[in-house]
Amino acid sequence: MSINNKTVFLFILFVASLSGCTKQKGIGPNYSDYNPGQTPIAVTNAVDYRPDPTVTTSLGGDSSITITLSLTGTSGKNIKEITEVIGSSSYAAIQNSASKFYNTAPIAAANNQATFKTTIAEYFKKYPVSSANPKATANAELANRFYFRVTLDDGSIVYPTPVRVLVLQ
Repeated sequence: MSINNKTVFLFILFVASLSGCTKQKGIGPNYSDYNPGQTPIAVTNAVDYRPDPTVTTSLGGDSSITITLSLTGTSGKNIKEITEVIGSSSYAAIQNSASKFYNTAPIAAANNQATFKTTIAEYFKKYPVSSANPKATANAELANRFYFRVTLDDGSIVYPTPVRVLVLQ
């Protein structure tokens, strides 16, 4: 059995190209080594994970949307406020200072948790019905997720997992 020089060269090139690959590091859910840090924030009123935490609202009644964020773990830190909220389909909007944020003032925390409240009507005032943001229907999620910028008592900023809203009957 003979191995020619071309085969050996291709094998060496293949092994060299594999060893040159590195794992990408960064911030955000699109990286496999994403680390939310030592101050994880949970959505305490989530009813499901689709895969993001999901809260529910209804078409009837007051159609309120409530999202309660709570600091978990033993970091020794506390939530000071929800500094910014935005409805979007990507993280980029919450990290862009030029974005038009949902809230006009920070939402203060109490007992190491902060609660964001809105309604379907207010959501559609801020994000009008369009092809990218269709009208709310029963048993479907709102097109935009809610993204939060949370400030802790030590001044650090945390971007929790976005929250989905499932509209029920």
